Amino acid sequence: MAAILQSLSKTVISGFVLMALVFALIGDFTFDMLFWKFLFRWLHVLNGVMWIGLLWYFNFVQIPNMPNIPDEQKPAIGKVIAPAALFWFRWGAMGTILTGLLLAMVEGYLIEAITISGNGTIIGIGMWLGAIMWFNVWFVIWPNQKKALGMVEVDADTKAKAARTAMLFSRTNTMLSVPMLFCMVAQQNFV
Repeated sequence: MAAILQSLSKTVISGFVLMALVFALIGDFTFDMLFWKFLFRWLHVLNGVMWIGLLWYFNFVQIPNMPNIPDEQKPAIGKVIAPAALFWFRWGAMGTILTGLLLAMVEGYLIEAITISGNGTIIGIGMWLGAIMWFNVWFVIWPNQKKALGMVEVDADTKAKAARTAMLFSRTNTMLSVPMLFCMVAQQNFV
């Protein structure tokens, strides 16, 4: 077991193998529309956990604790940890929005959600909040983080401004994540 758990890839593969065993134990699945709804919902949640988990890591752990890290240790965060976390953060956001749109399509509420009408009102609000958050990740946070982390060469003033912009938009996404998650759960339980 230790050999599996010492390797992230083996750990993740083992998780999928266990999931497949649970799937087999459940038994008699037919690959009908109900199955596809389930699959896209599961993939949406899986991606969303990656995305929002990292968003909250940045805002509840990394940003508040950076001032406590000695200057000589900060390059480890900026050159190693943050770029890796930002990779999964971006692609978790992309996976979340794509699977969310697919889920809305197979569930039959995509147009109502986009137009925030009918039974799609609450999920539509959540989807629009998620879309704003996705946009912030790809078109504001990531471009500014590349400058702040030195992946793109800029002067010191631009680097500081980029770091602040990335932080403020990350905090905006943290704020929006609360009503967005509320809308996602409310659609399942109140509508």
